[in-house]
Amino acid sequence: MATYKEQIEKLSAERDQFSTTANAAESQINIERSAQKQMATQAKTLEAENTKLKEDLAFFESLLPADTGAHGVTIRRLKADVLAPNQLRYRLLIMQGGKGDHDFIGNLQLTVTVLQGGKSAMMNFPEVNAADTEKFKLGFKHYQRMEGVLTLPDGAQMKTVQARVLEKGQIRAQLSVNL
Repeated sequence: MATYKEQIEKLSAERDQFSTTANAAESQINIERSAQKQMATQAKTLEAENTKLKEDLAFFESLLPADTGAHGVTIRRLKADVLAPNQLRYRLLIMQGGKGDHDFIGNLQLTVTVLQGGKSAMMNFPEVNAADTEKFKLGFKHYQRMEGVLTLPDGAQMKTVQARVLEKGQIRAQLSVNL
C-alpha cells in the first residue's frame, strides 16, 4: 500500500509538472496569436496608408507643371478668406516646372484691392521697408506653400487679392482671386 501511495504521489507530482508546462505553452501560444493578429492589423493599416500615399503622390505629380520656359514658375492655387472685417487669410501653392535643376529664390508680393471711404485703393504686402518681409521670401526646388494673415485698416472692404512671384524684381508668375 505504501508503495502504491508513493507511486501515486510521484505520478501526481509528474502530472502537476506536465500541467504547468502545458499551461505555460498554451499561454505562450495565446500571446503569439495575439501578436500575430496585431501585426496583421498593422500590416493592413500600413498597406492602406501606403496605397493612399501612392495615390496622393500620383495626384501631386499630375499637378507638377511641365517645363514652362525660361521662367518655369507658376502659382497653382490661391485661396483667400476673410477672417474678420479687417483680416484676410491667404494660402497659395507655388511650383517650379521642369526637373528642378536649380532652386528658385525670390519673393511673394500680395496686392489687395480695397474700397475705403468710397474710393478704390491698392495695398501691397509686404509694405516697403516693412519688418515682416522675411515671411514673403521664397526658396524652393519644386514647390512651396505659403500662408498667412494680412491685417488691413478698419473700414476697408476687400475686393480682390493678387499674388505675384518676383525674382530679382521681375514678375515670374501672378494670379488673382475675387473676394
